[in-house]
Amino acid sequence: MTPVAPATLSPRRAVPASIARPEYVDRPAPTPYDGPEVKDADTIARMRVAGRLAAQAREEVGRHVVPGVTTDELDRIGHEFLCDHGAYPSTLGYRGFPKSLCSSVNEVICHGIPDSRVVEDGDIVNIDITAYLDGVHGDTNATFLAGDVDEESRLLVERTRESLDRAIRAVKPGRRLNVIGRVIESYAARFGYGVVREFTGHGIGTSFHSGLIVPHYDDPEHDTLIEPGMTFTIEPMLNLGTHEWEMWDDDWTVVTKDLRRSAQFEHTLLVTATGAEVLTTP
Repeated sequence: MTPVAPATLSPRRAVPASIARPEYVDRPAPTPYDGPEVKDADTIARMRVAGRLAAQAREEVGRHVVPGVTTDELDRIGHEFLCDHGAYPSTLGYRGFPKSLCSSVNEVICHGIPDSRVVEDGDIVNIDITAYLDGVHGDTNATFLAGDVDEESRLLVERTRESLDRAIRAVKPGRRLNVIGRVIESYAARFGYGVVREFTGHGIGTSFHSGLIVPHYDDPEHDTLIEPGMTFTIEPMLNLGTHEWEMWDDDWTVVTKDLRRSAQFEHTLLVTATGAEVLTTP
């Protein structure tokens, strides 16, 4: 298959003035978060609403991942869905990102910028979308199949989703955060998949990225104690080949070094007394 290449960007989409913006929009960087990783009941209640909306947006965009659509059109659908429900698309204007979601096709690992590229029969397309609503973020992504996808790619997508499910089941108060990466890496190793290391899950709440890091490989250094009330994302990126990557000149688009395919799934989680509640379900 022909490697994915940059295409034409459309003008920035407008957000109604009535919708509250995150503080970082059109600033070089967000204000560093210095609050707690364990959230209070009010923040959690708001995150449930934002997470559900983000999940609904993910599924709405995913329904349109078909051969012939442009990734820019997928961005329009996600943008309008969030705005119509009173939410701000968190990626728009985040550290200069120009669009309302990330669309990562085939060998693009993450942070693909929606543009005029047409989705082709057999592509796999990750849609990463985040809703900012009532002062909090809900962040989620999924990889969708466009048309007739080959078996190797289909299995990669299926197993990446399974790696996330297994990691979620491993989240329990009293365990260490690196149990997440241990579970993902050991499962991916069965199939010889590369596990991307430098792009991770993260703490989330009133801040898009709180500073808490959630690696998807076994990293002894990230041994933060998991506590009830913590909120963070898990978002494994599994590659058919090497875990190594390169970045395009746009300083966003990350592709596999060997140009083999990559898949990703992501949920925002709340740690409960007995495990984890997925906040990004429709």
